[in-house]
Amino acid sequence: MQISEKSDPKADSSSEKSSTDDQIEDNSMKQKSSTSTPNSGFVAVLQNPRFVLLWCGQIFSQLADKVYLVLMIAIIANRFQDIDRINFDPDSAIMIAFTIPAVLFGSLAGVYVNRWSKKGVLAITNLLRGLLVLAIPWLLWLSSGQNSFFGLPLGFVMLLLVSFLVSTLTQFFAPAEQAVLPLIVKRSNLLPANSLYTTTMMASLIVGFAIGEPILAAADALVNHSHIGKELAVGGSYAIAGTMLLFLKTSETKEQRKQNQSHVLQDIWDGVRYLNNNHRVRNALIQLIILFCVFATLPVLAVRLSEAIPDMKPEQFGRLIAAGGVGIGCVAGLLGNSGQRFSHAQLSLVGLLGVAASLVGLSFSTSEQWLALLMTAFLGGFAALVIVPMQTTIQAETPPDMRGKVFGLQNNAVNIALSLPLALAGRAETFLGLRPTLLGLAAIVFAGGILTWYISRSRGVN
Repeated sequence: MQISEKSDPKADSSSEKSSTDDQIEDNSMKQKSSTSTPNSGFVAVLQNPRFVLLWCGQIFSQLADKVYLVLMIAIIANRFQDIDRINFDPDSAIMIAFTIPAVLFGSLAGVYVNRWSKKGVLAITNLLRGLLVLAIPWLLWLSSGQNSFFGLPLGFVMLLLVSFLVSTLTQFFAPAEQAVLPLIVKRSNLLPANSLYTTTMMASLIVGFAIGEPILAAADALVNHSHIGKELAVGGSYAIAGTMLLFLKTSETKEQRKQNQSHVLQDIWDGVRYLNNNHRVRNALIQLIILFCVFATLPVLAVRLSEAIPDMKPEQFGRLIAAGGVGIGCVAGLLGNSGQRFSHAQLSLVGLLGVAASLVGLSFSTSEQWLALLMTAFLGGFAALVIVPMQTTIQAETPPDMRGKVFGLQNNAVNIALSLPLALAGRAETFLGLRPTLLGLAAIVFAGGILTWYISRSRGVN
C-alpha cells in the first residue's frame, strides 16, 4: 500500500480561493466596523436557530464530559478503595484510559467524520455515550466480587473499558462539531460563533468541576437513593444532547460525502499536505498547540503556586484555574461583539505576547493571592485572543471536503499538546523551581508569537 505524493489541484485551488476571499472579507469587515449593524456579533448567531440548537447540544455534552470524571472518581471512592493496597492509583488509571483514545484516534476519527453525516456523528456519539454511562450500574452489579487480571476487581476493569469507549466516541464528536459549524453559520459570523463556543467551553469546565459533586448528590436524592441517580444525571445529559442534535439541519449533501472515497491513510496524508501548503491554517494550528501546551501545565503549576502563596492552601489551586477561565470567558465575549474590526493575525500576536507577559507576572506573584489571581485572569484573557480568532481562521480557510481531515489532525495535535507537557511540567518544576519554569514557558510563547507573526508578514498576511 502506497500513499500518493501528488498534489491535489482541487484542494490547492480551494486553498488559494479561500485565502483570497478571506483577505477580501477581512478588509470589508474593517471598512464596516464603524457602521456595525444591530444584527452583528452575538445577536446575529443567536438569531440563527440551527446554531442555537448546536450550541444547546454542546452545553449538555460539555457538561456531561466534565461531570463524567467526577462520577468516576466518586464510584472509585465508594467501591474500590482497596485497590490502593497494591500500589495502584485508580484515579490516574481512569485519566489514562480517558487520554489514550485522544492520542490514538484523533486523526483517524477526523477522516471518518469527513465521510459520514456530521449530524449523524454528533447525535449518535452522544446517544452512545449516554447508553454507556447508564450501563455502568449493571456492569458493576454483574462483575461484583469477581477479580480480573493482575488482581484488579472486574468492576474496576469495566470502568476502565467504559472510560476508554466514552473517550473514543468523544474523538469523533469533537471534529464533527468543528466541521459542522461553518455549514450552519455564515463566514462573517464565525468569529462571534467561536467566541460563544469558547465561553461555553470554559464555563462548563468551571461549572462542571465546581458543582459536579452537588449535582450527582442531588440526582441520587431525586431517585430515592437507588444508587443510579448519578449515572442517570450524566447519561441523561448525553442523551439530551444527542436527541437535540437529531433535529439539526446542516444542509450537507450525500454528494459532498461521496467525494471522499480514497484510502483512509491517503485522507490523513491529504490533511497533512493541506496544512503544509496553507500557511494561514498551519500557523493558526501552531499557535493553538503552543497555547494548549501552556494550559496543560497550569493544573500542576497552580498547585505549586498555591503552596508558595502565604494565604493559600494547596487544595485551593482551583481558584487560580477558575480565574483563568473567567478571563477567557470575558474576553471571548468581547470578541464576539467587537472582534471583527481587527485582523486575526493582529489579535493572535497581541494574545501570545500578553500570555508571555502574564506568565512573567505570575512568576513574581508568589507573595500575594490577589496578584496571582489577577495574573491568571490576564493569562486566560490573552489566551482567548489566540483561541477564538485562530479557530475561526482554521474553519474559514479550510474547504468543506478537507474539514474532517484537518480537524481530526487538529484534535490529535491538541490532545498531545495537552498530555505531554502535563507529564513534563512537574519534573521541570522539581529540578528548576517554579519561577524558572514559568519564565521558560513565557520565553517559548514569546518566541512562538514572534515567529508566527514573522512568517505571516513574510507571506503578506495582514
